[in-house]
Amino acid sequence: MVNIRRGIYVLPSIFTGANLGIGFLSVIYSINEQFTAAAWAILASIIMDMVDGRIARLTNTTSRFGLEFDSLSDLISFGVAPAILMYQMLLSGMKGPGIAIALFYVMAGALRLARFNVKAQDGEASTEFSGLPIPAAAGMLASFVLSYQLFLDGQEVTVKTIPLIMKKMPFFFHMLPLIVIIISMLMISTVPYQAFKKFKAGRPKSLHLISLFLVTILFIVTYPQNSIFIIFLAYLLSGFVGYIARYWRLRKLLINSFKSKSPDETSPQK
Repeated sequence: MVNIRRGIYVLPSIFTGANLGIGFLSVIYSINEQFTAAAWAILASIIMDMVDGRIARLTNTTSRFGLEFDSLSDLISFGVAPAILMYQMLLSGMKGPGIAIALFYVMAGALRLARFNVKAQDGEASTEFSGLPIPAAAGMLASFVLSYQLFLDGQEVTVKTIPLIMKKMPFFFHMLPLIVIIISMLMISTVPYQAFKKFKAGRPKSLHLISLFLVTILFIVTYPQNSIFIIFLAYLLSGFVGYIARYWRLRKLLINSFKSKSPDETSPQK
């Protein structure tokens, strides 16, 4: 029984190690200018990161060691690897400013992970992330690379693509330095993002999520690279939408609260 229990504790760390290893491979691919392979490696690291967290929660084997190991792996796979990918692909041509943008992304990712660890150690449970999660930031950049590489391949593309998305690729490419800066700022912001941690198949909302998940899988199978880019872009924009919606709800509550007060309460005292 003891050995089995130890094996259960080691299992999440195996996937965390895989996350780290694949992230390191992404760096090697980027250095060799194999950008498509580097992007796919980052997306594979995201899958490993999702699996290790799920296993740790399902087996009740979360630990401080696992938390620290996971964060160190995430910094390599989702902080350093995407920054080097962006630098090798575009930012190196900007020289000094390009280095600064790539460094800002890595530092923002490190700060995002440090804040997450502090909250986790303090026992702050939430259904939302404060700021854009670093795996989502990395996924956004990696998925763009996959779609842009399809655009460059042109007539040689053998997978289905979405024409509207492909037409916008040159625009996204020229805006990439600004996009990296915005993503970096979102990671250290307090903009709320859905965590999807408390998923239970028996709940009515969860059934809707299952249906959405199945549709998403079909979408990915039909338009592989483009659909992954759209999914990450939609998640990134969801934070803005949620933030604005909360602002207007709070504003409406304050206005209604003010209107509900009696004239005697709102008038100045003589």
